[in-house]
Amino acid sequence: MKALLHYGASTGYLAALEARRPDWLDVAVVAEADDESFYRELPDTDVILHALRPISAADMDLAPQIKLIQKIGIGVNTIDVEAATQRGIAVANMPGSNAIAVAETALMLMLAASRRLTHIDRATRAGQGWEIPPDDYDHVSEIAGKTVGLVGYGAIPQHLAPILTAMGARVLYTAQSLKSDAVADWRALDDLIEEADILSLHIPQTEETTGIISHERMARMKKGVVFINTARGGLVDEAALVRALQTGQIGAAGLDVYAGEPVDPANPLLAMDNVICMPHISWLTPQTLERSLDIAVENCRRIRDGLELLHHVNG
Repeated sequence: MKALLHYGASTGYLAALEARRPDWLDVAVVAEADDESFYRELPDTDVILHALRPISAADMDLAPQIKLIQKIGIGVNTIDVEAATQRGIAVANMPGSNAIAVAETALMLMLAASRRLTHIDRATRAGQGWEIPPDDYDHVSEIAGKTVGLVGYGAIPQHLAPILTAMGARVLYTAQSLKSDAVADWRALDDLIEEADILSLHIPQTEETTGIISHERMARMKKGVVFINTARGGLVDEAALVRALQTGQIGAAGLDVYAGEPVDPANPLLAMDNVICMPHISWLTPQTLERSLDIAVENCRRIRDGLELLHHVNG
């Protein structure tokens, strides 16, 4: 069986892959930007181990042997799942495999945005750390005593909520159903948005959730709210987000995802002092990748043996 890892793997990741790879599984590794090698490897590939570069119906048609597209992560919006289903190709993901890493990143962005860390860091490196205008510090804040609103309550918020509570925050969440074990209080989305001092997104992007954080919802937020997105850029009206950050309706943002990825260097969000930017790597730790490899190898075995897949999305 041949798997194609479509990802720019590090030396450590390749070593972890080799340690886990059974003798019956051959793995070709191709960087996501290397389309020439990707298309060369596709014809005899049985499983695509997919990270972020979108997989289209046209890609699938170049891989007549393909049986499984295994997402390294959770969101399958970068896979044409309908086309895969029509072609009898299984799609699977890995819910929970990156939960710890993303929860820690969301917390890091909350802290850094609340304290305007990158703005202060740049001033300090320029020898102007003691020259920051005193009024700038009127816009920093502690998390303790604040209301944190979590949009979604899957594996990531389940890690995050107890930490925030221990820090002295009041934690609210919204989800499609009440969670009996939630370390937070439930609110409807619009009520959550109105109450939160810090708002953090933790839901998948679907037809129903695309653009869910709209201009109208931003206008209902508390003035100066800290906004965190480690989920998907398409959940947000990005042009409205830019305007809200410019006017101070949203006081600061911590972003790991964008409407277009890789994020355009000309995107105005990248030039704002009140925005902390990451390139969609909140999930990326050696520990996440090792957990992901364990699931990927197991699903390769299951697809080989005709067994039920773990986390089968289109089964």
